[in-house]
Amino acid sequence: MTITRFAPSPTGHIHVGNLRTALMNYLIARKAGGTFILRLDDTDRERSKQEYADGIQRDLEWLGLTWDRIERQSDRLDRYAEAADGLRAANRLYEVFETPTELDLKRKKQLNMGKPPVYDRAGLKLSAEEKDKLRAEGRAGYWRFLLDQERIEWSDGILGDISIDAASVSDPVLIRADGQVLYTFASSVDDADMGVTHIVRGADHVTNTATQIQIIRALGAKPPAFAHHSLLTGAKGEELSKRLGTLSIRDLRESGVEPQALLSLMVRLGSSQPVELKMSLDELAEGFDLSQFGASPTKFDAEDLWPLTREANQSRPFAAVKDRIAALGVPDELAERFWRVASQNITKLDDLADWWQIFANGAEPQIEPEDAEFIAQAMKLLPPPPYTDATWGEFTAKVKEATGRKGKGLFMPLRKALTGQAHGPDMSEVMPLLQVVRARD
Repeated sequence: MTITRFAPSPTGHIHVGNLRTALMNYLIARKAGGTFILRLDDTDRERSKQEYADGIQRDLEWLGLTWDRIERQSDRLDRYAEAADGLRAANRLYEVFETPTELDLKRKKQLNMGKPPVYDRAGLKLSAEEKDKLRAEGRAGYWRFLLDQERIEWSDGILGDISIDAASVSDPVLIRADGQVLYTFASSVDDADMGVTHIVRGADHVTNTATQIQIIRALGAKPPAFAHHSLLTGAKGEELSKRLGTLSIRDLRESGVEPQALLSLMVRLGSSQPVELKMSLDELAEGFDLSQFGASPTKFDAEDLWPLTREANQSRPFAAVKDRIAALGVPDELAERFWRVASQNITKLDDLADWWQIFANGAEPQIEPEDAEFIAQAMKLLPPPPYTDATWGEFTAKVKEATGRKGKGLFMPLRKALTGQAHGPDMSEVMPLLQVVRARD
């Protein structure tokens, strides 16, 4: 069975970069009829917050990315301790004591000598007596994984064949001095125990993948199939990571972006396929293919979400918005007409409120100085509401006859006086919705 996972840390709100990872893993599982796991990486006790965990679930549910089961790493601490003991017994986990300052000095020395800044495995040479002495001096030991210094190779679902020389990589720290297990370790144990078969994540994890492949094998499991998608940049190619806090799913939702628009953009970014609005996850899954994605950094522009949001909203049937329209106070007998008229002139669903404000309470007339006399004359020819489908044609015919105006010089000033807008729905459709006309007052 295909098993994928999305493993965010509940230390903040998920953003568009996280979503790309979640969506790809979700679609792989959905296409295969497999299992999609939401796994909260909450081993950082100080930074992990329940409010963020709740927010992650709320954001995924809004997008329709439902999970088959949820796991919390904080519930698996005993399992990590057990796995660590197994690695110690196999001589794959060793204790070290260097401080950050000492490690920094070592790296600088290696670089000055033209060598790669790889940990020198000094901890392996420490005797039991030397370790006891360091502890007596107040040093806290932490634990590194002993890599087999060989080439680590895999066929990446996006990047192609990858080969990394483990001798060029430092033995990764898996357990901190305070006992906290780090991402590289906890994730490897989880992927092994949960039978994860496919992992898609950002290209910044390639080196992590190399070390995790060895860790998973040391745990006695088969590594998953890996794929590393490109990283997002801003619209001009600038680094996006510093702006991701302003591109959270929560903030995009609150701004009025529709989930179908966001998913449709994210599923095609970085691929050879054009961005097209898809209204269901089944449609997204049908066209999803990892082989269509490239390795080059991918430009993301939040402005691209608005045309898709507009298209999504304008394609909705009346039944989908009936309750929302009723909540605006639109009378039942006008509701369907209101949607038909307003729907093609909105981007966000919140824009409906602005149109009903115009129809229900009248618009602030927009009258150019040169049109003031014309509008005053025209409004004397407009009867009070209610209006019918024929009102606009009858009204403009009378105004044309009385003033001699025609074409744009006739219709545009009248539209702006009645709706306060230079553009909008067909005025013959608008008139039956107008409850108040301020320009008549």
